[in-house]
Amino acid sequence: MEARAQVRFARHTPMKARRVVDLIRGLPASEAQAVLQFAPQAASETVYKVLSSAIANAEHNFKLDRDTLFVSRAWVDEGPTLKRFRPRAQGRAYRINKRTSHITVIVESREPKGRTR
Repeated sequence: MEARAQVRFARHTPMKARRVVDLIRGLPASEAQAVLQFAPQAASETVYKVLSSAIANAEHNFKLDRDTLFVSRAWVDEGPTLKRFRPRAQGRAYRINKRTSHITVIVESREPKGRTR
């Protein structure tokens, strides 16, 4: 069973958000939360909230145990780009691209290692 959470139009560039998502992919959910709490990147706060939401969805909607969850898939897609202009010398203007991201995290339940039936 898997539960998912997604944030759309997050004001982080996709390249920078992917650096953070790559840190947690495949980790147990509690360990991934610990990694994100101490990651220095600005996008780690947003990814932490998405991961927490996916964990809460798994607990509430599917009655899964928090200790058995792990991050099975996580990815960042590029959202729309906000185009802004910065005034420059001699009447010129340079375009500033403010990129947005769609961040998706999917958690799955699996038996903890070492448990025998």
